[in-house]
Order: sequence, then structure tokens, then C-alpha cells
Amino acid sequence: MRTGYFTSLVFALLTGASVAVIAAPAVTPPASDAPLAQEVSATAQSAKLDLNSADAPTLQRELAGVGEAKAKAIVAYRETNGPFASIDELLEVKGIGKAILDKNREKLEVN
Repeated sequence: MRTGYFTSLVFALLTGASVAVIAAPAVTPPASDAPLAQEVSATAQSAKLDLNSADAPTLQRELAGVGEAKAKAIVAYRETNGPFASIDELLEVKGIGKAILDKNREKLEVN
């Protein structure tokens, strides 16, 4: 009989502890950190890429459809022919077509 009573007490104790854990509020991260991260990424997205000053790794990373070879071709064209006069001049680079230019037009600028 003592064993049954002791088992009942342990069961009640464990049940109460599990209910307390389930009913405890979830810990949420502070809300003040999230807007800062969103503001930084919004600022980074609004900056345009200058065709006349960007290096090949930057072009490759920032432009859609531009890999290592095309990024190097853009830099080589710029070194051979001088700075770009307009964004549309990018069409003269081997491997850059209208589709790639249209995908990236909003990201580019010429200074």
C-alpha cells in the first residue's frame, strides 16, 4: 500500500510539472532588433551598382544572370573601350543580351 501511495504522489508531481511547462509562455526575441535588420537590407537594396567602378566579383554577385565569365567580360570591355556612357551600352559586351539587361536595369547606373 505504501508503494501505491508513493507512486501516486510521484505521478501527481510529474503531471503538475509537465502542465506547468506546457502552460509557460514562449520566449520571443525582442521586437526592437527586427526593424533594424529590415532597414539595413532596404538601404542595401536601394543602392545602385555603378558600371564604371564595380569590379568583376561585385558584378557577379549583384547582377542576375551574370557569372564569372560575363563579369570579367564587362570589366574587360570597360578597360578596352573606356567608361560606359549609358546602361544600354552593356549590350555591346559579349554574352550580355537584352534579357539580362532588362533583369538588371533597375540595379544599374552609370556615373
